[in-house]
Amino acid sequence: MATVLAIETSCDETAAAIVKNREVLSNTVASQIAAHQQYGGVVPEVASREHLETINYVVASALEQAGLDWSDIDGIAATVAPGLVGALLVGLSAAKTLAIVHGKPFLGIHHLEGHIAASYLTDPDLQPPFLCLLVSGGHTSMIAVGDGGSYETLGQTRDDAAGEAFDKVARLLNLGYPGGPAIDKIAKQGNGNAFALPEGKISLPGGGYHPYDCSFSGLKTAVLRLVQKLEAETGAVPVSDIAASFQETVARTLTKRTIACAKDLGLNTIVVGGGVAANSSLRQHLQQAASQSSRRVIFPPLKFCTDNAAMIACAAAEHFNRGETSPLNLSVYSRMDICQIPLLYHH
Repeated sequence: MATVLAIETSCDETAAAIVKNREVLSNTVASQIAAHQQYGGVVPEVASREHLETINYVVASALEQAGLDWSDIDGIAATVAPGLVGALLVGLSAAKTLAIVHGKPFLGIHHLEGHIAASYLTDPDLQPPFLCLLVSGGHTSMIAVGDGGSYETLGQTRDDAAGEAFDKVARLLNLGYPGGPAIDKIAKQGNGNAFALPEGKISLPGGGYHPYDCSFSGLKTAVLRLVQKLEAETGAVPVSDIAASFQETVARTLTKRTIACAKDLGLNTIVVGGGVAANSSLRQHLQQAASQSSRRVIFPPLKFCTDNAAMIACAAAEHFNRGETSPLNLSVYSRMDICQIPLLYHH
């Protein structure tokens, strides 16, 4: 029954949390949205400075919320990959220092494994094997989760991640940043079938299409051309209809590929992680399709969809309970395939 304090600073959220196995004892998140809004996206150097200013506060807050002191903590974890290098280094440095000062084991955590572990916080009885659809600002992947923390990426986007596409289309439609919630909100007023947009299939060398991979770059370009065409012809752009059609296309694309992958693997449980897991259209499409194919789909609550430290602590607790810890000379990585996770640990 490991009790782990974890720090998450991979992008633009400074977060700390304490999890006992799969029970959240505290979860503190300091958002940087206001700091980055004026730029329309995350500025790495700004993110790093914001992390430095708030890291001590969120750690102290996590301990206070949980009503614990350092003697109650079994291990200290931090996200080490993938992410913005400067931002990751803030969290890593804080976690290593705390581990040394308080004589605790240290665990480096892969950010995507954290998003998968968010499902354990939603359903503490969940056990592999299952399929995870991971959709965020930087990642869109279908990952088969096996026993003992084994992962296999079966499908992914070849260009923009789903979250990136939402941000870019929102900027194009002057809806602000972050794009996901802005598009989701205005799409409720629009018609998702107003405009036919491409799903972005990936061709195979011998003909046909990859069953699980997808592309959102062409969809983003199609929205741009549609806006330009409507402006030239009518001088008016039906923003809610375009947003709804775009969102509908993304949700339909992801749902088709996820259900096909689950069927091919014979997996009856699908979990969804990442910021785009909060999207109402994706939730509706995937829940309906899963029900029709007699499958279960698990969406984390909204607070565990976006970046948070509770999911990192939960992933760390799983490793700690298997007797795994990380060396104190572990570094950070801007990119790291999820299959390389074993490189982060002693056994």
